[in-house]
Amino acid sequence: MTNDVSDWWSTAIIDMEPGQISLRGSPIQDLIGNLSFAEMIWFMVRGDRPTEHQLYLFEAALVAAVDHGPQAPSIATARMAVTCGLPLNNAMASAVNMLGDVHGGAGEQALDLYHHIDRCDGSVEDALESWMGIRGKIVPGFGHRFHKPQDPRAPRLMELVANAVEAKACSGRYAAIGAQVETVLTQQKGRAIPMNIDGATAVIYAELGFEAPLARGLFCLSRSVGILAHAWEETQQARRIKGPTPPSYRWTYNGD
Repeated sequence: MTNDVSDWWSTAIIDMEPGQISLRGSPIQDLIGNLSFAEMIWFMVRGDRPTEHQLYLFEAALVAAVDHGPQAPSIATARMAVTCGLPLNNAMASAVNMLGDVHGGAGEQALDLYHHIDRCDGSVEDALESWMGIRGKIVPGFGHRFHKPQDPRAPRLMELVANAVEAKACSGRYAAIGAQVETVLTQQKGRAIPMNIDGATAVIYAELGFEAPLARGLFCLSRSVGILAHAWEETQQARRIKGPTPPSYRWTYNGD
């Protein structure tokens, strides 16, 4: 019976007894002050330690996605939540729950796309066509409805990928795939369809060996920083029950 209970949750992540905490086999006191937060995320999720160049690239991806303004539904949700009296943790939870397939899922989808192309034997154009036949016409990670002509975050991230490839921290295989997708889309559309932050962070996570679902989890960790900042800022403004539009604006009634 004892084993039945103790084995109910089995984990290689943490071992703990009174006065002792070990994470992935390392005493917590040996990690405190020696690992950065980004390195700790990697260590907890992966179980190993990144190299210096891998960590730099990983942290850059986390930094790039922290915020995109109060017009983003998740950020707006956090700000509205605190005006309704919710504490910061509830506001953050409400906001993170907004990060689904449409708002917050493009990084995971772009990584899936890169893996799909990598598995295909034909051209990138053929792989894209087969992808769209399954997933629909929207190609995640490319183009941006707000940032035109280009998302300013993507070129910087891809520059850091190139540096990491030169330092042999990653292969560059997925960076090449991302560049090829951009070229094909531009040719098909007859106008520039540049990579956005989701496409660039997907390149980074693919190059670093993360599975696609983790791209969304890592995005949630990153965006939680912006969510917390906005929720806290809103608490300082002492407004109550703030809705999605100013009170003077009214919705359109289209019933009978």
